[in-house]
Amino acid sequence: MSPSTRQRQFALAALFLVPGIGMASWVTRTPDIRDLLGASTLEMGLVLFGLSLGSMLGILVSGLLVSRFGARPIIAAGAIGVVISMPTIGVGTGLADAFVAAAGLFLFGAGMGGGEVALNVEGADVERATGRSFLPRLHGCFSLGTLIGAVAGIFATASAFPVDVHLILVGVIALVGVIFSVPRIPSGTGRVPRTAAGASRASHTRLWRDPTLLLIGVIILAMALAEGTANDWLPLVMVDGHGFDAASGSAIYAVFAAAMTTGRFAGGWFIDRFGRAAVLCASGVFGVVGLAVIIFVDNPVLATAAVLLWGLGASLGFPVAISAAGDSGPNSAARVSLVATLGYVAFLVGPPALGLVGDEFGLRSALIIPLVLVALAAIAAVGYGRRTRNAREVARVA
Repeated sequence: MSPSTRQRQFALAALFLVPGIGMASWVTRTPDIRDLLGASTLEMGLVLFGLSLGSMLGILVSGLLVSRFGARPIIAAGAIGVVISMPTIGVGTGLADAFVAAAGLFLFGAGMGGGEVALNVEGADVERATGRSFLPRLHGCFSLGTLIGAVAGIFATASAFPVDVHLILVGVIALVGVIFSVPRIPSGTGRVPRTAAGASRASHTRLWRDPTLLLIGVIILAMALAEGTANDWLPLVMVDGHGFDAASGSAIYAVFAAAMTTGRFAGGWFIDRFGRAAVLCASGVFGVVGLAVIIFVDNPVLATAAVLLWGLGASLGFPVAISAAGDSGPNSAARVSLVATLGYVAFLVGPPALGLVGDEFGLRSALIIPLVLVALAAIAAVGYGRRTRNAREVARVA
């Protein structure tokens, strides 16, 4: 492996780590943020709607921007949005201004939604260049970031450290990581020449008709929603639904982040041993069991244990689906961009919408929605496995 490729991998790892730290930093403080804003569950869902708006904007334009300018400038713009979002959320909370806090979440969503699609295009390109699995470890860096942010958030919550100062410090740390990493990303990845733009758009439209890619899309949508739901709501589910205090709710989120990190860094062995379809199906089963226990069992100890299953189940869905999309046919960059976009829509937009359901029926009951979708993902993984086996048999005969 050349030094430039190794530097590129380290840079991508750092750029996945930064939004993970940022995400966990404000998620672990959501009970405090809610109390300082004086927001109900419904009002907190509306504040999180800023995240939805930003993420939708970032997601919808990212694929087109990557094809026009390449991945690196989109990664840089997204990273800057994440950096600025942290102090904005903190200042909004300190001022008890829900609008400013929502604006910070808008910046976070726009930065993460746009930047992460471009990062996945880069990661898939590294896999093709090296011939080795890289995306699960890359997403593991995001989960490692959430674990770091969650641990820091636990101590900040337990010590009543001011939310605004906490998030401003996170923004400063994130800025250092971005300055170090972005210059080490090569230019031009994912860019489509203007002469091929029309053909590329037509090909992009046809991708929606690919049955294998549609099955992968169902899997990534469900698994991304399961992961995003935990990132947005898990501490409050444990506080409001199972009677934990705020510090314990943050600690349980750290358990989820640790399970995600472990699953992603260890998952490569299982993928090589059993194949993508089997791993995706097993991930769905783990996720279903974990969510079901949290929803239907009134036992704090079992609920805590179920968080491990939820985290392990959600850990490999997104990166393995991205890898599968890249190998599902021609025009790999467009396939990765399409599936990543669908995943980030579910990851960033779905959880805030659950706040509306949670306000009416309770957060635990709202988890039935990701539960059903994760069950469908396990079924879709079986269908994906059959299609890939059939494709291999046809290729051998030919």
